[in-house]
Amino acid sequence: MKANAETISLKHVTITDDFWKGKIELAKDVIIPYQWDALNDNIPGAAPSHAIENFRIAAGLTDDECKGMVFQDSDLAKWLEAASYSLIYNYDPELEKTVDGVIDLIGKAQQKDGYLNTYFTVKEPEKRWQDVCHGHELYCAGHMIEAAVAFYEATKKDSLLKIVIKYVDYIMTVIGSDEGKLKTYPGHPELELALVKLYEVTGEEKYFDLMVYFIEERGKQPSVFLKESSLGLANNDKWFNLDYHQAHVSLDEQDTAEGHAVRAVYLYAGMADLVKYTNSEKWKTRLEILWENVVENRMYITGGIGSQGHGERFTLDYDLPNNVAYAETCASIGLVFWAQRMLQIEPKQTYGDVMEKALYNGVLSGMSLDGKKYFYVNPLEMVPEVADYRHDHQHVDSERVGWFGCACCPPNIARLLTSLGTYIYTQNEDTIYTHLYVGNQTSFHIKDQQVILTQKTNYPWSGKVSMSMQLERSDTFTLAFRQPVWSKNIKVMLNGTKVATDTVKNGYVYLSQQWHHQDEVTIEFDMTIHMVRSNPKVRENAGKIALQRGPVVYCLEEVDNGKDLHAVKINPDSQMTVMNSPSDLGSIPAIQGTGVKESTSPSELYMFDQKPDEDKIEWQAIPYCYWGNRGKGEMMVWLREIDRN
Repeated sequence: MKANAETISLKHVTITDDFWKGKIELAKDVIIPYQWDALNDNIPGAAPSHAIENFRIAAGLTDDECKGMVFQDSDLAKWLEAASYSLIYNYDPELEKTVDGVIDLIGKAQQKDGYLNTYFTVKEPEKRWQDVCHGHELYCAGHMIEAAVAFYEATKKDSLLKIVIKYVDYIMTVIGSDEGKLKTYPGHPELELALVKLYEVTGEEKYFDLMVYFIEERGKQPSVFLKESSLGLANNDKWFNLDYHQAHVSLDEQDTAEGHAVRAVYLYAGMADLVKYTNSEKWKTRLEILWENVVENRMYITGGIGSQGHGERFTLDYDLPNNVAYAETCASIGLVFWAQRMLQIEPKQTYGDVMEKALYNGVLSGMSLDGKKYFYVNPLEMVPEVADYRHDHQHVDSERVGWFGCACCPPNIARLLTSLGTYIYTQNEDTIYTHLYVGNQTSFHIKDQQVILTQKTNYPWSGKVSMSMQLERSDTFTLAFRQPVWSKNIKVMLNGTKVATDTVKNGYVYLSQQWHHQDEVTIEFDMTIHMVRSNPKVRENAGKIALQRGPVVYCLEEVDNGKDLHAVKINPDSQMTVMNSPSDLGSIPAIQGTGVKESTSPSELYMFDQKPDEDKIEWQAIPYCYWGNRGKGEMMVWLREIDRN
């Protein structure tokens, strides 16, 4: 089978720009070592992980009690994946030695029949495969596969690959369509997309076929999950019923994104992999329907998804509260995964725009600038006193923390950062698509020659991007690049001469011609500050605006603007200026403007026939992804407009 479009191998992409290179180096120097300490319970004051210790217990090396979540193994697997990608960027023999040691430990924990899960090996062995909807056995298997493929790609060592192949081959004796097997599918999707990676490395179509079986089987009624005691029906909790698992109807009948947001987008990513290889119109149409529902009706301006804390799930169209927004970091990461795979099916502006939106806003907000603290939940409005006191805000942290008892997000950020190079381009025969504007040097083959493409930019702060080529000989091929929806104007130059941008399809500008050694294309996007308004159906945002410049969403913080941010009203008609942010955030653009602030000093709770006094103010906004790095305080994305009458 041949995919519609391929990503460029991580080994052929070197990221060079200040914005992302710094974060990838931070991952190598700080994030990966810090998370390794967390997995070994060596971070004072942080929630314990016990992940490494669980494997030691399962391997018979220690005699202790298995602790942590039922999916604790996945934290280690994601860390292994991040470490493996880091080895590609910045080879570190000590890190490779550490990874080798972990893989050896995992091999010792694997059971003779191939089974690999510390929770059900140590804590509840009698419940193996008895709780597929919530047990996360297949979910953990998926993450271990992704780690194995990443380590193999980085080192060509197949030590972990052999372990996961043995495990998946065992799973195929337990689950499937044959008589006597469980007719089930992952409660938490993840194995679907991982099986495609395993197929791509091994060439074994049986792994791809298992993925297809999971997708085709999902949601058939009566659901296999109805027999499991952990389903919400048994606990009288409607939020954890079949729709929580995207299992309420057959998958090809689902028109809206339901249930647990991370489960949903991981599932849709797997569906997109199916379409990428089979060109199935049925599943392509279904994905387009679900994409429109998520992006047009159920996504925050930051690329956050899943608005309800209970069940970490989607709710209704336009139900996007700001101060109790869940918007789990993992959900934004999963949205990036899904968007990337949709781009491999068909390059469309909306897929690239959403991938960019989630990456620069919903994902990066999940980690502090020093790489040592994290948000699980990403609200768009914060009043610490309220968040710390009200029961209905209990899922919202007013400050990033060092680790979580449920620590899925930190290693997920790490593996996305270290694999970023695979999200920039795709290639379809003689066409190279640029989806993200990230300074890098990449190499690919067109026909029978190697082409080196160098992208230089100060994106996302600047809209200027240059792409230069090194060729062995002149040749004809196509460069296509995304015109972001936020850039109303675009200027394209070839070797200093303006080029017509008439050939635009689905938001991508196509340049097809004979290219020569050292040709340079320069693109300039319009970096106007935009005032974004919600659909009026989003009740919480009625009469409010948000600020966006390039792909970056901005917010007000208490440290710059004082308390009671809800009393601020900005003047959208006044001139807004871009200036350097405070030194404690580094050299990043902040936005300044004018407005008024209502007085909060009156003692009366209610005032008859009068308005609060207003004082003229100057306000300052910073990128949303940087909020919370200067101490605890208020934050607000959606801002009131000044009265015009």
